[in-house]
Amino acid sequence: MKKCRIFLRAAAILLVFSLAGCGMGQGKEEGQEEAIGESSRDTAPEGGNRPAPAPASGQSDVTGDKATDGAEDADGAEDADGAEDADGATASGDSRLAVPSVCGALKVCGSQLCDQNGNPVQLRGISTHGLAWFPDYVNEDCFSYFRHNWNVNVMRLALYTSESGGYCAGGDQEALRRLVCDGIEAAAAQDMYVIVDWHILSDGNPALHQEEAKLFFDEISKKYADADHILYEICNEPNGGTDWGAVKAYAQDVIPVIRANDPDAVILIGTPNWCQYLDQAVADPITSYDNLMYTLHFYAGTHKEDLRSVMDDAVLAGLPVFVSEYGICDASGNGALDLEQANLWIAEMDRLGISYVAWNLSNKAESSALLKSSCAKASGFSADDFSEAGQWLCQLLTGQGSTPPSIH
Repeated sequence: MKKCRIFLRAAAILLVFSLAGCGMGQGKEEGQEEAIGESSRDTAPEGGNRPAPAPASGQSDVTGDKATDGAEDADGAEDADGAEDADGATASGDSRLAVPSVCGALKVCGSQLCDQNGNPVQLRGISTHGLAWFPDYVNEDCFSYFRHNWNVNVMRLALYTSESGGYCAGGDQEALRRLVCDGIEAAAAQDMYVIVDWHILSDGNPALHQEEAKLFFDEISKKYADADHILYEICNEPNGGTDWGAVKAYAQDVIPVIRANDPDAVILIGTPNWCQYLDQAVADPITSYDNLMYTLHFYAGTHKEDLRSVMDDAVLAGLPVFVSEYGICDASGNGALDLEQANLWIAEMDRLGISYVAWNLSNKAESSALLKSSCAKASGFSADDFSEAGQWLCQLLTGQGSTPPSIH
């Protein structure tokens, strides 16, 4: 086991938390393609929306979007409702929060994400939008706000590859690597886990930038080889007809690069069709390495019971599943919020102990952005700065039980 070298503030070291449970595993029949659009994630802030691909023959795409009637103020802003209490959780928050100072380096035990002692844990957090477009949120004060006011215990750093300004599309690679390092270090300072996300999207097949991925992950995993708080997500959302065989071949080439520097970090692997075909990984998992998990992504306005059944089947089959991205609007990252479906998703993930990360930390003018487009802050937020999706997420992460209250 690696020695923890995370540098924490004095108060954070005193945290004493118990842990939440977690489980995982099998998928849905091939050919049941879930329609998903990625406009919120494959364009620069000023870019237009790309329509979702049509569902496969024989499957209807029933969205059932539910409009909402406005929003109440978010709990957990820097006021009495969200003030930090003595043990590091918020006054209304989750005392079971799993943090690096207590849990150490995570590992996969069978189908479960566990702490260094083999106890099940659950991570609940937030993903940045593209680092090239929204770099300002990668700062310690911002991470501290969500850690201490919203009980966030993991941040995801979305490093786009092929989009405008992306790492493999003419972006400033040195500056982007520095942002990733800044995020890793800010998370460590705030006693949070962090996901380093190689955010392939319009490139479809991760093999397109396979050599660049190996160089990137070699550099980052070598620099932070002794850190206990990093998870590596090696391909965001394989799509465009890329099947599991291609993803598996890519993963089997990239994983050894990370393992050479960090023998036991948790590695997240995307599944085909925008992280929906878990069944293909169930049928042919990677067995030559430990501490691997497979990602599922959903957007509640588009993905409903059918995709939840995929997740349930995967858990039943024993596949370690991690929801590294989800939204409560439709799959484009925009449209009406479907709070009813969102709450069903949260309840099911909590029941199964699956970790989940919300999209996205930005002020982009779209439904999935957690901040209002009028908010110019990069830290020190107040309740009025958050969008309806942000208010819902705050209630979820700071409230009691698995289902957050509806926004009125």
